Formats: sequence, structure tokens, C-alpha cells
Amino acid sequence: MNNTPTLHPADASAQPAPAKAPSRRVTDAPTRMFHWLFALCFAGAYATADGEHWRLLHVTLGYTMAGLLGFRLLYGIFGPRTSGLGLLWRKLAGAPAWLRSLPQAPSVTQINWRQGQNLLVALAIVLLLALVVPLTLSGYATYNDWGAALGGNWMGEAMEEVHEFFGNALLFVVLAHIALIAGLSVLRRKNQALPMLTGRVEGKGPDLVPKNRTWLAALLLIATLAFGAWQWQQSPSGWVANGTSTERQRHHDDD
Repeated sequence: MNNTPTLHPADASAQPAPAKAPSRRVTDAPTRMFHWLFALCFAGAYATADGEHWRLLHVTLGYTMAGLLGFRLLYGIFGPRTSGLGLLWRKLAGAPAWLRSLPQAPSVTQINWRQGQNLLVALAIVLLLALVVPLTLSGYATYNDWGAALGGNWMGEAMEEVHEFFGNALLFVVLAHIALIAGLSVLRRKNQALPMLTGRVEGKGPDLVPKNRTWLAALLLIATLAFGAWQWQQSPSGWVANGTSTERQRHHDDD
């Protein structure tokens, strides 16, 4: 006679669920929202850089990048300490001391490579933010024909080349940043991009960012979408030009 108790489905469902691994919040929602909106805008702007067909969409994405940069600067000044620009500056300020320590290290294994990796990440972020200023200014000048108005066609062409240079420079920094994150993920055997998606890292301890500020991230997304919709409504043909210069001239007249 088999006395083994029968496990019913109801009993199986009563089994305690496995405990989730402890984690802590290290990045708040507004910072993550800025990061991905900024990345999407640059990718879209670079993809639509050539030709008149997508010119207004390219310009709209460029303006949006400038607005996102303004938000990030204000948030870095008035936001929480963990999102402050001073944190990036303090990391970069340690670069000279770290470089001086390299020849003094007894062996390669005793070099503080983690600090060097953090320095590279901070440098990439600062360059990404800094390059947006000349990129958007040269783009605005090109779109509004400032170069041609000041110095003729050669000046206009030179302004376009300046805009293209900063666009390629920003692309190089973006690719270097992605390669660095991928390389660190392999070396540390942990997805280094995950905190920018979830805002959390595995491990015990208090949250470095006590408040997630989801409401501010939602406002940033709404403002970005609203600006894009406003740009769409301002143009009779939307973001896509009709193949003539009429669309661009009409946009200038509206300004």
C-alpha cells in the first residue's frame, strides 16, 4: 500500500516563492529618461542628417537634444547629489593623481583599474554633454543660413562642415561609450548598462537614490513629445518635406 502523500495543485501553489535578490537604487527615473531620450534623439538626428526630405525631423531632434541638455544641466545643479554635475567633476579631478600613480605601482595588478574605468566613463559623459553645444549651435546657424548671410556661399558651406564635424565627433564618443560599457560588462561579468534601465544594482545596502522621482521623468517625456507634436503642427507637411524649398521658406517665415 502506497502511503506517499499526493501533492495537489492547490498545495503546489501554496509553496513560498523564491526570495528576490536584494538590490538598491543607484539611478533615479529622470536621469534614466534623459539618457534614453537623448540617445534616441541623436540616433534619429544622425540617421536623418543627409538630404532635404527629413530635414525638419532632423532639426526637431536637434532642438530636442538642446532642450534635454538644458534639463540635464538644471537637474545637475538643483537635483539630488547623486545626479549632480559636481560628482562627474570630482571623478575627473582625480585623473591627475591616478595617472601619477601608474608608474609608481609595483605591478600591473596593483593598479586601481576600477578608478581608471570610472574616469573613462565620466569623461565620456562630459564629452557627450559638451559636444551638444557646438553641434546644435552650428546646426541652427546652418538651418537658418547664417553663414551664407554673413560671408556668402563659402561661409555657408564651412558652417555645414563644422556641423558635420561635431556630429561625427559626437558619434565617435557615443560608440566609444558603448564599447566601454560593453567591455566593462565582460570584465566585471555584470551588465553595466542595466542600472540605466532599471535604476538598480544587485547587492545589500541602502538606496543611494532615496527618491525615484517618477513624476519628473513623466513630465520630461510629456514635454519632449509635446514639442515634437508642436513642430509637426507648425509644418503643413509634417516632419517630411515635400521635396521643394517651399516648406523650409515657410518655416522661416513663421519664425
